[in-house]
Amino acid sequence: MSFDGKRVLVTGGTRGIGAATVRRFLNAGAHVAIAGRSDASFDAWHDELQSSKATAVTGDIGQPKSSRDLVASAIDWLGGLDVLVNSAGIYEESPVAEIDEAHWTRAISINLGGTFFCSQAALPALIESGGNIVNIASESGLVGYLNAAAYCAAKGGVVNLTKAMAWELAPAVRVNCVCPGNVDTDMMHGAGALSADEAVFMEAAHAHAPMKRMARPEEIADAILYFASDSASFTTGVAMPVDGGTLSGA
Repeated sequence: MSFDGKRVLVTGGTRGIGAATVRRFLNAGAHVAIAGRSDASFDAWHDELQSSKATAVTGDIGQPKSSRDLVASAIDWLGGLDVLVNSAGIYEESPVAEIDEAHWTRAISINLGGTFFCSQAALPALIESGGNIVNIASESGLVGYLNAAAYCAAKGGVVNLTKAMAWELAPAVRVNCVCPGNVDTDMMHGAGALSADEAVFMEAAHAHAPMKRMARPEEIADAILYFASDSASFTTGVAMPVDGGTLSGA
């Protein structure tokens, strides 16, 4: 898939799935604005990339104004926008009875609110270019997870937001969604470190899918690039699991 000359914004682009997606787009010829919370997080990643086709845009996507400013900065540098990838997100576990307002607000404002407000801000540029949006949800947006009610609510919201936007914005802008299962990222390892037993957590994460391993970030990135490409020109409103077969038994 070629993205020569395409202008792409990837939120959460300095780590995990987002970072793998940035690399895939750059290798395919795109110019990429990489959104992260701070310049420091971008600097180390940019040094590794060594690409003149990438730049940093920083902000807190948990805040609507910051989301709008971040998107505006990206569009200004890119000179327009062809693809928005909403990859930024957080994962925190808590039993339902122990979820407090701060936990709930973080999960919803970053995972769901950031996806919406970045998409809304990008709309004029995407309509002008005939571009598209790829959201990153989770298999937990399609089925429930233990001790992750707020995360499930947010990612379920991303799935249905994808469908609502796809219906409303067609045919001008396509909107699709990738729903990963467990992915071997620093976010997953961070969740393991906060669990009661990290070794048990990681073993269960690998054993969760019928494929008996976690996905590599690059495998999720490949699905994202498919949705963003002309190969998916008649595809919109899809929430596609990339989960090693977990949902086949749900």
